Parts: sequence; structure tokens; C-alpha cells
Amino acid sequence: MMPKIDFKKELKHLYSPSRKEISEVDVPQMNFLMIDGKGDPNNSETFRQAVEALYSVSYTLKFMIKKGPQAVDYAVMPLEGLWWAEDMTQFDTGNKENWLWTAMIMQPQLVTEALWLEAKASVAEKKNPPALPQMRFEAFAEGRAAHILYIGPFADEGPTITRIHDFIAEQGHKRSGKHHEIYLSDFRRSAPEKLKTVIRQPFI
Repeated sequence: MMPKIDFKKELKHLYSPSRKEISEVDVPQMNFLMIDGKGDPNNSETFRQAVEALYSVSYTLKFMIKKGPQAVDYAVMPLEGLWWAEDMTQFDTGNKENWLWTAMIMQPQLVTEALWLEAKASVAEKKNPPALPQMRFEAFAEGRAAHILYIGPFADEGPTITRIHDFIAEQGHKRSGKHHEIYLSDFRRSAPEKLKTVIRQPFI
């Protein structure tokens, strides 16, 4: 029987934090498919195109590995986003047109640079999504962070983000890196009040 791996379960401490309590986590280096962009994700065609390209290549890699010599099946990981602004007052005041972002999906160690390039070429030949040329395959190490599971619409995340920031300050640390969200629900299909999002903030 072909082995099937659920990386969300294997990495439960990273992808399934408590909904009630903020917790600390040490995030190791992992490999991601990434696309950078700018603008309000709620109405940005660039963001939609980035998500489309990331999922297209991620699923192509999954099926290549499933049918390849390693013959391993696994669930594609959820979409994640890093968010920031050149002027962070623009980030806090909700002027989303000035937001900068990196949309990304974690890839298992089974995925190599050569395999990614092969998958990218296959997607280009079949679908050729507009954001595909902007994609990169890169290691990302976040380190120490605080996170919590948030359930509800993105527009109401503010108090939860403030809780995380206050938690970090109370522990005597300073925020570092970028605001990080992991979308456990498919926001293209789920009702806003049911969206499950891991909200994470690295610190030093």
C-alpha cells in the first residue's frame, strides 16, 4: 500500500495551535513555493493569480511524487501569507492598498529544486497561469514566534493580533519579521465566520 503522509498532523505544533491560548513555537527552516506582491488581497487580481499558480504547481508536485519512484502520497499544505508595509503605520491603519505580501505553500523535503523546475514547466505548458514566472522555491526559517488559532472573518482579526503583540511584549520580547497567517480554510469557498486562520508573529 502506498504510504500517505499528512504533514499538518506531523507538524501539529506548527499548524494546530490552541484557539484559546497564545503559545510560543520555534519554527524550523522549511521549503516553500513563494510569490511576492502588493495590494489589498480582498480585491487584488495579482493575489488571486498568485494563489492559483501556487496551488497549480503544488498539486502537480504531489502527483509527480505519487507516480514517481518514491511513490508517496501526501496532502498539499495550506496557503500561507506574510504581510507587511514599507510604512508600518499603513499596515496598522488598514490601508490595504499599500500592503506588501508573500503568498506561499510549504513543500515537503521530497520536493527538490529539479523536481520543482520540472513541475513548473509542466504547469506552464498546460495552464500557464500569469503569476507563474514570479514563483520561486526557497527555504524560509522563521524561528521563535507566538501564535494562536483564530476563527472568523479576516476583517475582525484586529483584537487577536493585538493580543499576540501584547503577549510578546509581556514576555519581555520584541516583534521581528513579518505578520504571518496560515489559511486552514479555503477562503474562496468557506463562509467568513467559519474561516480558520493561524495568526503568527515572530519575535526576538
